[in-house]
This record gives sequence, structure tokens and C-alpha cells, in this order.
Amino acid sequence: MTTAATENRNRKGSRATGRRVQGFELPEKAVVQCDDDLSKLTPPWVKGESAAHEISARTAFDEMCGPRSPESFAADWPARGDSEVRSPYRAISSWLNSTESSVFAQKRRDADLLFRRIGITFNVYGDRAGTERLIPFDIIPRVLAAREWDKVAAGLRQRVKALNLFLRDIYHGQDIIRAGIVPESHLLRNSLFRPEMRGVDVPGDVYVHIAGIDLVRVSEDQFYVLEDNLRTPSGVSYMLQNRAAMMRLFPNLFRQVRVAPVDHYCHGLLRSLRSLAPACVDGDPTVVVLTPGPYNSAYFEHAFLAEQMGVDLVEGQDLFVRDSAVWMRTTHGPRKVDIIYRRIDDDSLDPLAFKPSSVLGVPGLLSVYRNGGVTLANAVGTGVADDKSTYPFVPALIRFYLDETPILSNVPTYCCSKAADRAYVCEHIDELVVKQTQGSGGYGMLIGPRSTKEDQAKFRELIKRDPEGYIAQPTLALSTCPTFVEEGIAPRHIDLRPYVLSGRDGTVVVPGGLTRVALTKDSLVVNSSQGGGTKDTWVLQP
Repeated sequence: MTTAATENRNRKGSRATGRRVQGFELPEKAVVQCDDDLSKLTPPWVKGESAAHEISARTAFDEMCGPRSPESFAADWPARGDSEVRSPYRAISSWLNSTESSVFAQKRRDADLLFRRIGITFNVYGDRAGTERLIPFDIIPRVLAAREWDKVAAGLRQRVKALNLFLRDIYHGQDIIRAGIVPESHLLRNSLFRPEMRGVDVPGDVYVHIAGIDLVRVSEDQFYVLEDNLRTPSGVSYMLQNRAAMMRLFPNLFRQVRVAPVDHYCHGLLRSLRSLAPACVDGDPTVVVLTPGPYNSAYFEHAFLAEQMGVDLVEGQDLFVRDSAVWMRTTHGPRKVDIIYRRIDDDSLDPLAFKPSSVLGVPGLLSVYRNGGVTLANAVGTGVADDKSTYPFVPALIRFYLDETPILSNVPTYCCSKAADRAYVCEHIDELVVKQTQGSGGYGMLIGPRSTKEDQAKFRELIKRDPEGYIAQPTLALSTCPTFVEEGIAPRHIDLRPYVLSGRDGTVVVPGGLTRVALTKDSLVVNSSQGGGTKDTWVLQP
């Protein structure tokens, strides 16, 4: 019998050619890990040249095999036995060893067919072959032990709680500014800060109802927060569909391993939304999902979540404002709407308050919202908290609002608005990852070690023109995970987006989340919008 593991091992060059060993292709270029001891840094706890950390090169951490080097782990992992892999992956290792490679290939085709029938698509901008395509799904899951997950979940709850308190503060008393931790200019110059929200009370003081926090792992025990997504975080439908596909394709595997379920997410989302209905609501509140429409790249997710929650999917033209309330047009006449889970940005929400040319929103919606007549999830103005220029302050926010030490570390960050940081970034741009502070989806980003001289010169000029619009970070060693690609089983870099729900009863973290994988060898870009794929994420139950 030829298994996927043995076929991969027997391919030409699979025995330690260059940096390729045990069927895994290790990155040629060394990558770095940073120690984020924020107490060593000068306020506002932002990494600068004078407080630069010692950076040491190291091999990327593989989540199945651990920090193995070619010299210390020369034989293939199948030949060494399951005891040589990390304990969360032992069942996966046995499964890979005992399954024929042809089975994996067929299952991958089955998964593609299943996703195509369901209609799981994503818009890849700039793709000349078409506006939409399937998101590649890898059939080898990413696995986290219960102990690992407990620490991550605690850190996520802590972080989202602090960010909610920060948003409450900046739109009310602004104690964080008076304490000298966040400069007032940081808010005044930030286009995502919404003065219209000053003094507006939101139900339960919850601004971020749904958060997607991007994490990267660099070692056995070290996770970093890469960024916070607090406006309209996407991807949760893919997390749910990935699990459903895995259970359908490999039901026997789930009988061997106890995996924490995720199928309760939509029920939990609906419960948390209803818990934050306006005070004026009598009886069961009416919830809707507001979408920009079928041409939006994440429309499948909007429709999927509305269907799973059993609520209406609406566009702006389906809603109107009358008598200080929001109403939905139905075949039975107008129906009052109490909670809007909106998947459009602030600028498009209300043409009377924000972007006048918007045809996606609802005229007068902000007025009703400010007067407490409707709940918006997430709240207007949350973008200032997930802006990349705010990101470096988050550890300080946790200390200030919660009087706690951050459980999850930030990646040390250079702020190009600071002259010393800017000079360092421009000089070492070939070593760093440079990001637009308001960029997303992997756009507006330069990965220095993988960039050309022309790209580096372009970003130096962009930074000089708009220093406040950019930050830079070390190139971290994103962990790798076994992935079924064209050449067989090989490591590919991954990140993780867990989802955090906040309601009147507290904060809940869904076990696992969406693992995104860079399918191209050595690539660090995992975004689906740039051709990355996804994996099912397993949190093992004790």
C-alpha cells in the first residue's frame, strides 16, 4: 500500500536535498522570533530603535514535528513512528501513515465538489480568470491541545474586554488620554475615529460584538497577536463549513479523536445579539443581517449566517427610518427592526451622516442609533481600535483598564510616525514587514525578505509621504502544518483567526477558529483574498 506519507518520502530528492527532509520542505531563509517584554520598552510601549530586541534566527516551528532541524531529525517522520510527533498530532500521524495517497487526492476532489455545490466562493481581486473562485480547502486539520487552547482563549477574552473598555472610554471620558498613554492626536488624526459617537451609550457597553483576532505561532508555547479585526470580521462561515466537510469526508477520524464542536456558533451569535437589544424593545427582538449585496466578496457568508440564525438577510433598500425607528419592508407590511448585524463599513451605513453617495446604507440610521432605537453590531466607530496604529498600544490598554499582565503578546512594532523608528525602517526595510495602518486582506503590505529593490524603494517613498500611515514589524517565523499539496505532504505556513462573541452575559471564544494556510511554498501570505487556503482547526477535548 502506498500512503500519502510514503509517496511523499520516496519522491526524488526527499532525503535532505538542500533544506528538505522527512518529506518536509524547510524554508531556505532563516526567520526570526522576538521577545515581547513590554516592560522593557519606553512608553507608549512601542518598539523603537533605542529599545530594539535581540532577534535570533531560527527554524520555523512545525506543529506536528516541533522545532526539528535537518540534522536532528534526518529520517522521515513516518519511519520514526508516531511517538516522534507532538502528542496532539499522533492520531493525525497514524492517519497519514495508514491512508493511501490516492484516497487523499480523491477526498480533496470531493471537498472541492462539495464546496462548489454549496456555493462557497470568495472574490480574489485582480484575478483575470474570473471574479470569484473556491477557497482552497486543505484536508489535513490543524490540531491544538486543550492546554494550549485554554491559554489562547483566556488571552482573547482579556484582549477583547480591554478593547471594548477602550472604545467606551474614547467616546466618553477619555481617561486613557488624560493618563498620557494614548496621545490625543492619535484619535484626532485617525479617520476611523467617529466624533458622531461621542457621548453615545450602547447597550451593555459592548462595542465589539464579534471579533476576529489573528494569531501566529512561533514556538511550542508562544503565540503572537498579529492584528485585531473589530469592524466586520469575516471567515466564520468557512470555519463552520470546513468542519462540516471534514466530518462528512472522514467520519471515522472523529470517532478516534475527541474534538471540541463549533456548530453552536450561530446559536451563540444570535443569543449574544438578542441580549443587547435596545431598552425600548418589548418581547423578542427582531434581528437582521445587513449586506452590501450579492456582488460583495463575502456575500456567501452573509447569506449563510442569516440562514443559520433564522433571520432575514436585507440590503439597505429593504430598510427605512420612520418615527425614530428602523423598519423592514415585508410582504405583510413594515416590521420594526431592533438589531442589525451589519456587514458594511461605517462610511456606507447612512448617506445622511457619512458618505453621501452611498446607496448601500439606510438614510437616517445613525440618528435612530444615537437615540437608542436600534442596536448595531459591531458599533459605529470600532475601526479606531483595530487600526494598526492603535495595535501597539493594546498591551498598555490591558494594563490600564484591567490592571492585568497581557496573556497574549503583541509583535514588537515600529511606528513610522516616530522619526527614529522611521529611519530604522527605511534602512532595514529588506528585513521587515511593512503594513498600512488601515490596510486589510494582505493588501498595502511589503514582506521585506521576499521583496524586490523596486518594491522597497516604492515603500520607502510611501512612508516618507505618509509616515503615520505605516508601521513595520520583524518577519516572524509563522508555524507550519502538514498540508496536502501537489507534491504530496509538505509544511505550509499558517495563522489562526479565532472568533470572540461578546454579549450582556460576557465573552465567549469559539473553540479553534479559522486556520488560514499559505499554499505556495515559503509564502507567508495566508489571506484568502490573495490565494491562500483554509484548514479545519481542532481543539482536542481532555
